[in-house]
Amino acid sequence: MRLRAAVLALALTASLGAAPVGAQEPTAARSDDNPLAGRTWGVYKGKADQAWMPYVNATGKRKNLLAKIALRPKAKWYGAWIPDKDIEATVRKHIAVAVDGDPEALFSASVFRMVPWEHPACDRLPTLAEQKSYKRWIRGFARGVGETHAMLVLQPDGPFALCVPRDSPIPSRLIRYAARKLSRLPHASVYIDGGSFDWTSVDEALEILVPAGVEYARGFALNSTHYVGTGDEIRYGAEVVAALEEQGISGKHFVINTAANGKPFYGYDYDGPNFDNAETCTSKDDTSCVTLGIPPTADVADPTWGLTDEENALATAYVDGYVWVGRPWLYMQNDPFVMARALAVARTTPY
Repeated sequence: MRLRAAVLALALTASLGAAPVGAQEPTAARSDDNPLAGRTWGVYKGKADQAWMPYVNATGKRKNLLAKIALRPKAKWYGAWIPDKDIEATVRKHIAVAVDGDPEALFSASVFRMVPWEHPACDRLPTLAEQKSYKRWIRGFARGVGETHAMLVLQPDGPFALCVPRDSPIPSRLIRYAARKLSRLPHASVYIDGGSFDWTSVDEALEILVPAGVEYARGFALNSTHYVGTGDEIRYGAEVVAALEEQGISGKHFVINTAANGKPFYGYDYDGPNFDNAETCTSKDDTSCVTLGIPPTADVADPTWGLTDEENALATAYVDGYVWVGRPWLYMQNDPFVMARALAVARTTPY
């Protein structure tokens, strides 16, 4: 509790004198050093986004509902399914579509490149060939991003770094390589996935972030594939910032995935058949189910979001943005697009 009180005191001090937060454009925000604020967030509108063509082909009420997904700035996912030789050109093409000629627009992406990852990462380490491929792919991705203003979430499901065989440092060193390489780009803001309030303790978050090179990054990302409430993640993230500060890693900020937490719940409370494909809400009155959360924005303290004064103070001090990394309209947040899920989360969102 002492840590939480100290964090809040620091946040209140940091927020004094900050420009009033308005609710005009969804991407407007405080005018400090936040690299995500004060610029348009680009929306990728093309076939590489599974939600795009269903939206294009829809009509009437269905089209209006799907617009809540298709027309929002979502983090485009990139991983080993794109070959090393193709990643640079692929990223360049997607950026061109998303920013639509605006050199100040923000491109959002999620780098999900580690092989093996998730549960397979608990059973074996990357081979030497896979390690070389990873670095080659990252270099290509970095060239593709170039001078674009970019919000990059690095390696979602970060806690799987804690289960690797023999506590090997190899996966973390690869993520560290990516964090350092991508953070050298002139306008890229890198956020390393640090887990979630319901998944990791503060100490575990540091076990993930410090070896992965958070010192080089803008900060870290939370809730990338989970459904925790935004307020819980704000308070938790502020404690992680303070813990990093105690280790001499100062000035870090974070982003929170809000794609699926409109009716939040904790992972250990879920008793359905598949957490990654958790049940969607059926009405706006439902609780503890999957629906769209706060739309992507750098306006983190807008009264519309319904956060407490404490949460707004912490968010103003430490949160760069609410971003959509998760994809609850897809099967397993991966593939394919599921119309019933998409319509359900769009129809029941409180936002």
